[in-house]
Amino acid sequence: MDIVIVSAVIASLFLVIGAAEPLAARLRLPFSVILAILGILIGSGAIFFLRTELTDALNPVAEAILGLPIRSNVFLYVFLPTLLFQATLGMNLRRMIDDWVPIMVLAVVAVVVATLSVGYALFWVSALPLAACLLIGAIVSTTDPSAVVSIFRSISAPRRLSRIIEGESLLNDAAAIALFGLFMGFVMLGVPDPKLGEALRQFPVLIAGGAVTGWLAARVTIWLMALFRAHELAMISVCVALPYLAYIGSEQIVGASGVIAVVAAGLTLNLSGPGRLPPQAWTNLGEVWNLLAHWAGALIFILAALLIPRLLEGVQISDFILIGVVIVAALAARAVVLFGLLPLLTLIRVSPHVERPYRTAILWGGLRGAVTLALALAVTESLRVPVEVKRLVGILATGFTLFTLLVQGTTLRLVIGRLGLDRLSPIDEAMSRQVVAVALQNVREDVARTTDAYALTHDVVRSEAKAFGERLEKVVRATEDIDDILDRDRITLGLIALAGFERDTILARVRERTISARMAEQILLDADRLIEGARAGGRNGYQRAARKSVAYGRGFRAAGLLHSRLGISAPLVRITADRFELLLSQRLTLRDLGAFIEGRINRIHGRRVADLLLELLARRIEIVETALDGLRLQYPGYAEELERRFIRRTALRLEEREYTAMREDGLIGAEVHTSLLQDLGARRALAEDRPTLDIAVQRFELVRQFPLFADMDDKTVRQLGRALKTQYVNAGSIVVSKDGPAKGVYFIASGAVELESAGQTWRLGRGEMFGQIAILTKNARRAEVRAIAPTTLLVLDVARFRSLLKRSVALRDAVRASAEQRGIDPDALLSDKTGSIS
Repeated sequence: MDIVIVSAVIASLFLVIGAAEPLAARLRLPFSVILAILGILIGSGAIFFLRTELTDALNPVAEAILGLPIRSNVFLYVFLPTLLFQATLGMNLRRMIDDWVPIMVLAVVAVVVATLSVGYALFWVSALPLAACLLIGAIVSTTDPSAVVSIFRSISAPRRLSRIIEGESLLNDAAAIALFGLFMGFVMLGVPDPKLGEALRQFPVLIAGGAVTGWLAARVTIWLMALFRAHELAMISVCVALPYLAYIGSEQIVGASGVIAVVAAGLTLNLSGPGRLPPQAWTNLGEVWNLLAHWAGALIFILAALLIPRLLEGVQISDFILIGVVIVAALAARAVVLFGLLPLLTLIRVSPHVERPYRTAILWGGLRGAVTLALALAVTESLRVPVEVKRLVGILATGFTLFTLLVQGTTLRLVIGRLGLDRLSPIDEAMSRQVVAVALQNVREDVARTTDAYALTHDVVRSEAKAFGERLEKVVRATEDIDDILDRDRITLGLIALAGFERDTILARVRERTISARMAEQILLDADRLIEGARAGGRNGYQRAARKSVAYGRGFRAAGLLHSRLGISAPLVRITADRFELLLSQRLTLRDLGAFIEGRINRIHGRRVADLLLELLARRIEIVETALDGLRLQYPGYAEELERRFIRRTALRLEEREYTAMREDGLIGAEVHTSLLQDLGARRALAEDRPTLDIAVQRFELVRQFPLFADMDDKTVRQLGRALKTQYVNAGSIVVSKDGPAKGVYFIASGAVELESAGQTWRLGRGEMFGQIAILTKNARRAEVRAIAPTTLLVLDVARFRSLLKRSVALRDAVRASAEQRGIDPDALLSDKTGSIS
C-alpha cells in the first residue's frame, strides 16, 4: 500500500476528529456518537466506491481505508492502555473511595451477571454451544470508558453520578476481558459446556497478578521520574512508557490482566506522583495525557466504526431476533443489580445509598463501544473458532454496540433531563440568584466609578446604564422570593459557599507551593467532604465532615498497633508527620475564611447567617488548634520545624514573584532570569524536604514533661518511655468500659477524657492518669472512660506500674490525690493489703 495514501488517510482522520467536536456541540449529541456515525459512513462509503463502477478514481483511497491495519491487538495494546491510564490520572480517587462498594458491584458483579444472563438467554433461543454464548455475554458486558466518560462529562452530570460511572467503566474492562479470555479458550478448544466454577476460580488470580504488576511498574517509574526531576521532558517520556509496559508485561510475562495492571499503575501514580514530582511538571504531565487520550479515544471510535459495515456483512433476519435477545438480557441483568442488589446492600449497611434517579441514569448510561468491537474482532480473526460462531459474534456484538450508541447514547441527555439530574436544586438555584444579584450590584458600582474617571459622554452612559439596569432589575425581581427561604437553608447556602472558598484557597496555596503537593489531595478531599456534607446534611453534615477531617483514622490506629506490638515505627512516623502537616495547613487556611464571611457571606445572606458561620468557624479553628496542640505536646519542637519550612517556602514564592516582575519590566534579561530561577529551584527542592520525626527521642521528651515522673533520673525515664505503649482515640470513643478487667494504667499525653462512675463524672486532661484505682483495689473496673477530644494515651501494664509506684514519690502523691477525690481512703489503697506499698 502506498505510504503517501496511507499518510493522507490518517491525516484526514484527524481532520474528521477536529470537525466532529464542534459538530457534536451543534447537534447536542455526544462526541463519541458523532465519531461512530462518521466512522460508519466512511467505512460504508469506501465499500460502496470499491464495489461499484460509478468511478475508479476513488478506488485507491477506498482500498487504503479498508486496508488499514486495524486488528484487535491494535485496540487492546495501543489505544486501551492510553484511555485507561489517563482516566485514572484524572480521577479523584479519595472521593471515589466513598462509593467503592457500588463501583465494585457494577464493575465485577454486574459483569458476571450480564455474562451469565446474555449467555444463557442466547443458549435457550439459538443453536450455539453454551461456551460460545457465554463468550458473547462476556464481550457485550463491558461498558466502554471512552464512550461513557466523555458523554457524562459533556452533559454536566452530577459529580457523584460521574464518579460511579467512571469507576465502573474503568474497572469492568478487566472483569470482562478476563472472562473473555477464559471462554475464548473453551471455544477454541471445542469445549461445548464449560465448568463455570473452574473458570471463575481463575478470575481472582488474573486480577491480583495484574494489580501487583501495575503497582511494581508504577513504583519503578516514580523512582525514575524523581531521579529525572530536573528534566521535565525526560519525566514525561518515562511516564508515557508506563501503561504500555505494564499492560504488555502483565499479559505476556505474568499471564494476568493487562487492564488491571494499567489501572493499578495509574492509581499508584495518581496517589504518589503529586508528592514526589514538581507541581508544574505534574500539571504538564496531565495535559500531555489529556491530549494523548483525546486522540486515542477519537481514533479508537473511528477505526472501530470503520469495521462495522464489514462485521455486519451476511446479517440475516433471524439475527435481529438474537440482537434483541442480547439487548433485553443485558439491560435486565444490569437492572437486577442496580434495583435489586444495590438496595439490598444499602439495607444491610454494606453500601452507601445510591438514589433511584442515579441508578436509572447508570442503567441507561451503560454504553458499549470500541472495547466490545475489539473483542468481537479478536474472535473473527481466530482460525480456531468455527465460522458460524465468528459470524454471530461479529453481528451480535456490533448490533448491540450500535443500539447502545445510537439509541442510548443519543437519548441519554434526554433521560438525564427527565430525571432532573441536569437542573439545580432549589437551594442551588436560590444561591445562584443571590450571587448574581450581588455581583451585578458590584459591577454597577464599578461601572459608575469608571464613567466618572473617564468623563464619558452622557448619552453613552445613559444608554448603557439603562440596558444594564434592566438586567439588574430583572434579577432583583427574580430574587424577591429569596426572603422566604428558611434560615436553615440560608445557613446551608452559606456553608456551601464557605467550603467552596476554602477549596479555592487551598488550590491557590498549592499553586503558590506554600501547601505541599503531598498534602494537597488530602486537604482538598476534606474540603470536598465539607461541601457534600453541607449539601446533604446542612449544619450537622458540615460539622460531621469538619470533625472527620481532624479525627484519627484507621490507618493511624493500625500504625500505632504496629509500633506498640511489633516495634515497627516507620508507618507511625510517616502518618504522624502527615497529620502534623495536615493540621498546620488546615489552621493556616481557616485563618483566611473570616474575611470571606464578613465580606461576601454577610452581604449575600445577612448578619445572622454570617455570625453563625463565624461561630462555626471558631469551633473548627478550636478543634484544629486542640489537635495540633496535642501533637505539639507529644512531639515538642516538630511543629516549629514545619512552621519554619512554611516560612521558607513562602519566602521563596515571594522571591520568585519579584524576579518575574523584574523580567516583565525589562530590568533583567532572559539569561539572568533563567539563572536566578535555577538557583531558586535548587533552594526550593531543599525546602520541600520535610523535617525528620524521631519518635524515640520525642518519647523521652514527652515522658520528661509529665509532672508525675519529675523525680525520676534520665535512665529511669528512658526505660519508662520504652515500656509505655501509645494508644490514639477519637473524640466520643470509649477507652475503657464498665466491669472490664484492669489491664493497665493510662496517662494522658494530649487531649481529654471523661470518667463516669457511681453517678459521678470527672474530666481529666493532659498529664493526668486513670485506671490506677482498679489495679490497686484488684477489682473490676466500675468506671467508663470516654474520650471527649482526639486523645493520645500512654499505657503502662500492671506489673510495671506497681514497680514504678514503689520508686516514685510523685506518682504515689498523685494516686493519693485521685483516691481522695473519689472518696477512697488513700492509706488503705496504698497499704500492703492491696499488694502495693504504704
